[in-house]
Amino acid sequence: MSHYTWNDFTSPTFKENPFPAWEDLRTTEPLYRFPVTEGQYAWMVTRYEDAQAILKDQRFIKNRMTLLSEEEKAQIDRSSPTLKLLSYNMLAADAPDHSRLRRLVSKTFTPRMIEGLRNRIQQITNDLLDQAQERGEMNLINDFAFPLPVTVICEMLGIPAEDRQQFRKWSNAILDQSGPFDADRQAPPEVEEFTNYVRQLIATKSEHPDDGLVSQLVRVEEDGDRLSENELISMIFLLIVAGHETTVNLIASGMLALLQHPDQLRLLQDNPSLIVPAIEELLRYTAPVIIGTGRWASEDIELHDTLIPKGDMVLVSLMGANTDPAHFAAPADLDITREENEHIAFGKGIHFCLGAPLARLEGQVAISTLLRRLPDLHLQGDAQELKWRPGLILRGLQELPVAF
Repeated sequence: MSHYTWNDFTSPTFKENPFPAWEDLRTTEPLYRFPVTEGQYAWMVTRYEDAQAILKDQRFIKNRMTLLSEEEKAQIDRSSPTLKLLSYNMLAADAPDHSRLRRLVSKTFTPRMIEGLRNRIQQITNDLLDQAQERGEMNLINDFAFPLPVTVICEMLGIPAEDRQQFRKWSNAILDQSGPFDADRQAPPEVEEFTNYVRQLIATKSEHPDDGLVSQLVRVEEDGDRLSENELISMIFLLIVAGHETTVNLIASGMLALLQHPDQLRLLQDNPSLIVPAIEELLRYTAPVIIGTGRWASEDIELHDTLIPKGDMVLVSLMGANTDPAHFAAPADLDITREENEHIAFGKGIHFCLGAPLARLEGQVAISTLLRRLPDLHLQGDAQELKWRPGLILRGLQELPVAF
């Protein structure tokens, strides 16, 4: 019988090498129940087939507030009003609210608009590498993997360049929290700073609109329906955080994986046209988002003769599913030529990541350019010494020192 705790799943040590744990759970307890807080249990789901089913089953809801008593809701209003405010977005909503929010945001976040960013993404990539090449070394995260997607999403939103560095502090403070969700949870001070900043940004863009995404979101409407101020704040928060965090991890962890698999690195250098399947394989193998955001059983639900009680949290291990040998041949191998690669790194169902095309494009441009311009790129120091970030959702490095 497995014995994994919430602290195990959120620890940096676990993030370094989670493969054995996912294999153990898939084999012994593919639906693994463990305590989160007093009276609250969570299930960790590790098989691909189960993960797919749960991500598409709308009985597993994202908005936990609908399951709480009036007393519990009041407690959250008192202790965590800012955290509650940040839940007014499509990632934390269920149909029909989710459909409405996604439809409004999709009007401004189109595939054509994202593909139109290719030249600008290439230019930012070149500028960052121009600066790094003079030094002969860099921290791949601070000097490249972070500033690239942050610059892109902030330019899309119309956020001044001087404000962008703050987002890393705010985003890390929010996402690196290891504690479970409960009614008494206090928001870190950075959350308050972030929401105040976004509120002021919305006011500025309402008064002085430009062509950026924030101004478009303020103006967008459908049949008279518009986003409320709370929805705008929460949606912009989601776009800023989700708009760079996944890509930072994809670029950094992806490059680390290639450096640790020199045969695959050489194959990609010799065959640049493999960059598209290579990015898909790096998404599957490195798990930039290791565990999907929480869902809750809206009723008693039976899965494989196992009863998931109403109110229990359900967590889908995207990495566990993406390394399931029942669905992927030799899943522990990094294979950039993999043909059958229906991974779920961006989720599935109605909550499939809206920004997936942008993350893919940024990853393709970033890694292909790195390999072309810095063919001798290598890790500085021992990979075993690298430190991973804490937290439940993301799998990412704190630093990645390289030389070339």
